Amino acid sequence: MIDMRVLIILITTLGCALMAGVFFAFSISVMNGLSRLPAAGGIAAMQATNVAILNPIFLIVFSGTATFCAACVVMAIATWSVAGSPALLVGSLLYLIGSLLVTAMFNIPRNNALAIVDPASAAGDAVWKDYLKLWTMWNHVRGVAALAATATLIFAFRSA
Repeated sequence: MIDMRVLIILITTLGCALMAGVFFAFSISVMNGLSRLPAAGGIAAMQATNVAILNPIFLIVFSGTATFCAACVVMAIATWSVAGSPALLVGSLLYLIGSLLVTAMFNIPRNNALAIVDPASAAGDAVWKDYLKLWTMWNHVRGVAALAATATLIFAFRSA
């Protein structure tokens, strides 16, 4: 029978890995593809994507991983003397700060600003150029953080 600590670390690690993959796919393909479109097309496509991504599967993985990371922070502090607890704490914080907090502070506000832009407007081109540059940069940060969290949590899992 699997230990509950091990199961929680495993689920958390898998969630971070899934999110690292989502962020990676956006950075290397979706945003790259959208950047090749005229501004009006890119804006319209990203507006549709931002609506479509808010689906139950994505939200369960994204917020569920954050919930499991929060539980791992508590578990790591409560069991600090147990092997792997420092890695568990660091890995969980990497996701919470580097993925969840970055999303809330940088990506979501840009998504909200883009949502109200008329793709065919004259202002759309300037908004789109800024969005592509900054949203993608912060998405890279989220991806690296989720990947680093995954790697760190693997060490915690191996020690559990």
